[in-house]
Amino acid sequence: MSTIDRALGRGLSGDGLSEDDALLLALAAGPALDDLCAAADELRRTLLGEQGTYVVNRNINFTNVCVMRCGFCAFSRTLKSDEGYYLPIAEVVRRAAQAQAFGATEVCIQAGLVPRGHGRVYAELVRAVKAECPDLHLHAFSPEEVRYAAKLSGRTVRDVLSELKDAGLGSLPGTSAEILDDELRSRLAPGRISVAQWTEVIREAHALGLPTTSTMMFGHIETPLHRVAHLLYLRRLQAETGGFTEFVPLGFVHQEAPMFHAEVGARPGATLDEQRGVHALARLVFGRSLPHIQVSWVKVGFEVAAELLRGGVDDVGGTLMNESISTTAGASHGQVATPARLRGLLRSVGRRPVERDTRYRTLRVFDGPFDGPFDGEGESMEPEARSPLDDLKNPDEVFGSYAELAADPAFRYRPEVGPDVGPEANAERARNVT
Repeated sequence: MSTIDRALGRGLSGDGLSEDDALLLALAAGPALDDLCAAADELRRTLLGEQGTYVVNRNINFTNVCVMRCGFCAFSRTLKSDEGYYLPIAEVVRRAAQAQAFGATEVCIQAGLVPRGHGRVYAELVRAVKAECPDLHLHAFSPEEVRYAAKLSGRTVRDVLSELKDAGLGSLPGTSAEILDDELRSRLAPGRISVAQWTEVIREAHALGLPTTSTMMFGHIETPLHRVAHLLYLRRLQAETGGFTEFVPLGFVHQEAPMFHAEVGARPGATLDEQRGVHALARLVFGRSLPHIQVSWVKVGFEVAAELLRGGVDDVGGTLMNESISTTAGASHGQVATPARLRGLLRSVGRRPVERDTRYRTLRVFDGPFDGPFDGEGESMEPEARSPLDDLKNPDEVFGSYAELAADPAFRYRPEVGPDVGPEANAERARNVT
């Protein structure tokens, strides 16, 4: 038996890989990569059976104006950009209510770090959305945004998170992680939060009962060693807190990313083999400690997503309705995936589709037939299961696009006025100015 086979055998226990085994498997290529993916899928089957999950959700990025200049981000705009926008709280609420009317159980709210902002805008947003949509789960604000809110308001991270939870926040995206290595982070995004600061927000959120996702951006300037260290770091955090709901590998989208055109050695995103290897390795590294591995269809497309579902992935993420981050960076897979299309993707690889909520609780199981082959563009045909979102012919006309938003004078960010941060924060800001 080869060393690869022995490492895979240990991974199938579900107890997680050792560092040595993870490093060995991170370099798998050719037949060894095929074996890694097969083992990851076997463990997925052992832990979760043959179901595959998705969530009906919407992204709301309420501003693209940001004080940071991250090398991988083509979404953000400067303070005085003609394409800078800021959605007032009433518009965020309208978009959340619209999403719920189309069947969403979750909205994900993230944004740039706006100049002249106010630390309490985040809680005001949550309160306003929950007042209109009390049953909607709010999955919002990256660790970077939480740290920024604390800085703006002169409060601790824990105080900010406590206020958000009291306002109705349900969970946080574990984004702004990129690669959890400070030297690489200084090259990817100078001035962003450090590994220790990111970890502080995650620990505090979990301690308060706010779960988070976990992520890793790869395919840029990192090495397999960095990837393994990142995965093991997350696993140690999960062993400590138990607060991660899923792991989402995020392939670097390079086409419009500033760093790709400036950073010596930046790669044009992950290859298919790298995508397969990272998703499969994550399954074996985390084992039963973090059973949900998600593929980002908006970054890889449906054809590659199907391939990754055969190599350890169990979740296909959400419907999104709006997607600006990957799209502005150059992704070309659209911004909406209907529930029927996600079910079709899952059925194409032999999974039983399950609609879930943010915490992976089952909302609906679909046992009906799948009519016709799925070619990456089609949908599963289930008339009795179709939702209003499934029947939408031109979703971009209903939900809008990033380009339209950035060009809309109604939402133009005006530096001389500053952002709408809600009645309480606006009043406090006015008192401070006078």
